[in-house]
Amino acid sequence: MKENKDYIFGIRAVIEAIKSGKQIDKLMIRSGLKGELFFELIELVKDLDIPMQYVPNDRINRVTRKNHQGVLAFISPIEFQQIENILPVIYEEGRTPFIVVLDKVSDVRNFGAITRTAECAGVDAIIIPEKGSARISGDAVKTSAGALHKIPVCRVRSLSNAIKFLKDSGIQVVAATEKAQDFYYQTDFTIPTAILLGAEDRGVAIEYLKDADQMVKIPLLGEIESLNVSVAASILMYEAVKQRTS
Repeated sequence: MKENKDYIFGIRAVIEAIKSGKQIDKLMIRSGLKGELFFELIELVKDLDIPMQYVPNDRINRVTRKNHQGVLAFISPIEFQQIENILPVIYEEGRTPFIVVLDKVSDVRNFGAITRTAECAGVDAIIIPEKGSARISGDAVKTSAGALHKIPVCRVRSLSNAIKFLKDSGIQVVAATEKAQDFYYQTDFTIPTAILLGAEDRGVAIEYLKDADQMVKIPLLGEIESLNVSVAASILMYEAVKQRTS
């Protein structure tokens, strides 16, 4: 049983890590695993709502072939926060909320770059779904130039519920999509706003586009049909900065 900066393996080691307060980014458990320690681990996972999945043994062996006992926990270098706790503070301080919501942005470099820009642009928080997002590892922190230690990241089980919460809290949700009719600079970003950006391969899921208050696009004058998501995020965030500082 061993711990390194990115993951911990072994049932007892993972149990002790959880009890000591380490932030678990993702937990893998070998399908069919049983035993007293296993059930102790499962109770902890349920109590703390830790993301987990049952996987074949080979999946864990790809990470480590040492004595993992069928349990592997990836450690997060940051502490996840709750948007329900962040928004009231923003309003109480008299500030205009500025949120970024990422629908399954899975590339670590893109995620890090978006986080770096968000911190520079004064974004209050980033919301990501529990499943399908880039794992927040040391590489992600490095790519973000340390911004992940400065900006709150809120990981949610249901992105749909998070979007509904934002709207119920008086925040307009602006989705970036090539399906939009309006250009991004035609939108008012001076009011409480959440910018919604989608995965590298498919963009924002249709179910979330339906929930958005507005859909906007970035003019593309060349032959390539889309921008890198981190570039698109930067353009939209700094349009908000421009409007809010002019």
